[in-house]
Amino acid sequence: MMLPWKQIVLLSITGCLAWSLNGTLIDLGNDYRRHMSGGSLIISNLDKDQDTGVYQCTAFNTWGSILSRRASLQFALDNFKTQSVRSAVNVREGQGVVLLCGPPPHSGLTFAWIFNEYPHFVQQDSRRFISQETGSLYIAKVERSDVGNYTCVVNNTVTREKILSSPTPLVLRSDVMGEYEPKIEVHFPDSVPAAKESAVKLECFALGPVPEISWRRTSGVPFPSKVKMKNSNAVLEIPNFQQEDAGTYECMAENRRGKNAARGRISFHKPHWLQTMADTALSIEGNLFWECKANGKPKPSYSWLKNGEQGRGQIENGALSISSLNRSDSGMYQCVAENKHGIIYSSAQLMVLSPPTFSKSPLRALLKACSGSEVTLECKPQASPPAISLWKKGNEILQRTEIALLPDGTLKIANVTKRDAASYTCIAKNRFGTASTTGRLIVTEPTRITMRPTNMEIIVGESIVLPCQIASDPALDVSFSWAFNGQLIDFQRDSDHFERVGGSISGDLMIRNIQLNHGGKYVCVIDTDVENLSTSAILVVKPPDKVSVEEITDSTAQLSWTPGRDNGSPITGYIIQARTPFTVGWQAVDTPEVVNGNMLTATVVGLNAWVEHEFRVVARNAVGLGEPSPASAKTRTEDAPDTAPTDVGGGGGTKSELVITWEPVPEELQNGEGFGYIIAFRPVGTVTWTRAVISTPAARYVFRNDTIPPFSPFDVKVGAYNNRGEGPFSSIAVVYSAEEPSVAPKRVRARSVSAAQIEVSWEALPTIPERVLGYEQVMYWEDDTKPDTIGKVRLSGNYTLVNITGLKANTAYYLSVAAFNTAGPGPQSVPINSTTKKPPDRPPLNIQWNMIGSTLTLHWNPVVAMETESKVTGYLQVMLKRHRYNDILTVLTNRTTAELSLSANDNYLIQIKAVSEGGEGVGSEPIHIHKLMGARGSGASHLSPLCHSAVLIVALLHLVIF
Repeated sequence: MMLPWKQIVLLSITGCLAWSLNGTLIDLGNDYRRHMSGGSLIISNLDKDQDTGVYQCTAFNTWGSILSRRASLQFALDNFKTQSVRSAVNVREGQGVVLLCGPPPHSGLTFAWIFNEYPHFVQQDSRRFISQETGSLYIAKVERSDVGNYTCVVNNTVTREKILSSPTPLVLRSDVMGEYEPKIEVHFPDSVPAAKESAVKLECFALGPVPEISWRRTSGVPFPSKVKMKNSNAVLEIPNFQQEDAGTYECMAENRRGKNAARGRISFHKPHWLQTMADTALSIEGNLFWECKANGKPKPSYSWLKNGEQGRGQIENGALSISSLNRSDSGMYQCVAENKHGIIYSSAQLMVLSPPTFSKSPLRALLKACSGSEVTLECKPQASPPAISLWKKGNEILQRTEIALLPDGTLKIANVTKRDAASYTCIAKNRFGTASTTGRLIVTEPTRITMRPTNMEIIVGESIVLPCQIASDPALDVSFSWAFNGQLIDFQRDSDHFERVGGSISGDLMIRNIQLNHGGKYVCVIDTDVENLSTSAILVVKPPDKVSVEEITDSTAQLSWTPGRDNGSPITGYIIQARTPFTVGWQAVDTPEVVNGNMLTATVVGLNAWVEHEFRVVARNAVGLGEPSPASAKTRTEDAPDTAPTDVGGGGGTKSELVITWEPVPEELQNGEGFGYIIAFRPVGTVTWTRAVISTPAARYVFRNDTIPPFSPFDVKVGAYNNRGEGPFSSIAVVYSAEEPSVAPKRVRARSVSAAQIEVSWEALPTIPERVLGYEQVMYWEDDTKPDTIGKVRLSGNYTLVNITGLKANTAYYLSVAAFNTAGPGPQSVPINSTTKKPPDRPPLNIQWNMIGSTLTLHWNPVVAMETESKVTGYLQVMLKRHRYNDILTVLTNRTTAELSLSANDNYLIQIKAVSEGGEGVGSEPIHIHKLMGARGSGASHLSPLCHSAVLIVALLHLVIF
């Protein structure tokens, strides 16, 4: 169905190399509806079936290319019903009502309602609300003035198109509705995913005697000034969503009959960056380590792209490592973080620094050009940063004013003459070095064709020579080739009919024993070092008498023919001749009876199976033998296969598989149509064979059965068949089934290393029949009921220990280990658990302070972490200044002393906490500093045992009365 608009534009930020739709490249050259303008994709005459989907742009510059964010194109109003009649809604006065708009699932739409007729739009207030999520109109308490017709208006914000629904009549019943407590009809979900820096809107509206809507956070934290409430508090808008905005929000609807509430949690589900990489320049042979980190729920997975495609390097926990950098590693890289809620990209450029080199693009040592032509000499050194190029002719530097030099360093010489013959050198230089490449230019005279082929007519069976001769410069290398009806002639494959004759300046073509299929256009192509020429002729071939093969078996052929001219003497008999790839020329063949001059058919016997045969007939009269007829078409005899497949083997595969392979039988030994293979196998030591038949030209068969033991030996043999029957089997080979690990690792142990890291170890598997290639799926998770928290680490090799990083502090994790080989993972070990370390839970001890003038000096003892606590890393000083407006000041230190400058006219409240990588510890007792007024003072606070070596000094945030 075509939509009412005609065109849409998908914008790109930079120059665009290509656009893809649903992962497939859009062929803009053959698409009349789509084209690019300045990198933007413009689609005309939109079509739902062809244009719906996910679009992505590849942008580029001189350093590489990157992928854009994905854009989804949907057709929101395609199924919106506008013609169907809507039933009247009957409601009592004082009752609440909902009028449905009924659009399809959508994005980019806004809604309004018309009351009775345009342009009388419904005005939203505390009694009436239009949801921009559902499009429906909500009236909390119906009044008599509300009676009339209501029409939903759907506006597409992309195309500016408007569509109106059919009117919905609102009719009052005779009775009146009593008052009742608020009924919340519009509310937000229990869980609301949000992206960092996005705008979040929550809707809440209730029916009943007009209620008052209010909002709060269940944590008690007041709303920041950026939060806006609109439409009589029915809409809460949080612009520029940040981490501190996450939490549970509650909407309260209250009237004189009661109140009701709805709540939901807003959290960071969509990925957002915590750490990204920056543009980097490294020396060749150096090592690259780039790390990006993102947050989201579930935890995002990572991938890396180089110039929009998968590149080389190792990826672990979002970090990319590339060792021994080379020039080809330069380019644009993207770190991609993705979970089920969204995908984000971060990009940076890698420049591998190196001196210039022409190792991959040197000038040809000898360059030839035809007089009067244009010569292009390319200067393409590999260098980073890019090299500056200049040219020399002989020993003389060419000035830019006297040559045509392109931006990429290419030298062009137009209308070449003998004076341009010389040695040319390109010199490339950057700050890391200099390189050069040299080639000698020879200027030659043009080549001329001195003898050309002409159009001709010829009879089947005759021979002819088509001439093609030239005069050329002695310095040129010349080659001749011939094309027949647009296809190059293969003189080795078609040596029976085609041969090149003549000398080095002649490309004459001889055609022997011409057949009907040799009629057509012949082109002689002359190639030299500097130019290409061609000349052509048409050859018409006339048919003579014809021999046909009516039927063929494995050893016989039934032939028929038409009589030739007898030249005045009656034909007394015929001799039948045959030719195969294995005979020398034509040979007479046997027939069950003598073929006399009145016969035009014969049966040939004694032929070889699965061999191509050609037949011809020679007439005989009293004078002698005539010219042989043209050869029949090549026809192959048939037979059952007589050759078995070779190199039978196999092995590998995945769990419960037996993989069998073999060397296929060549086509010339298949002996007929309907060719296929018979595979037979049995466990070693048993008698009964299991057979399988495949008719495809495959050389591999996989048998799957859950009862196959891992790494179990099987006797295997393979035979062949065709429509004529079965052939022999190969010799028996022993093949092993897939080698799935059969046991789980034992003695799995886990040790908490820090607040974000757990060390897992296990005992290597004992010797088993199956190989162990490594340990994969070292799995860890927080809770069996939360599969989204599962993480995996894979190790290749005989490792028995791994560190799992990026974990949450003070959290219990379950862990399990499995071995793997070519068949995949084996059974998982029994899960164990370990808890990451937590921040210190004791306050600092022996806090002493001294006040001199406006300077406050603090001293405290370091906090010592226990075994289950993470190491403390620094001290943060935070104080609450009490005056007309409360101010909070924070200062970070890694020492156990601090100096603070205080105002003499304010009161202060100071607290000290320990801080580690796991978070904040327990705070000390607060220190109260009253208005200084020039006073001196000192004090001490003796608290419970010390924490570790990092302390946080933080202001109490609750109200304190001085």
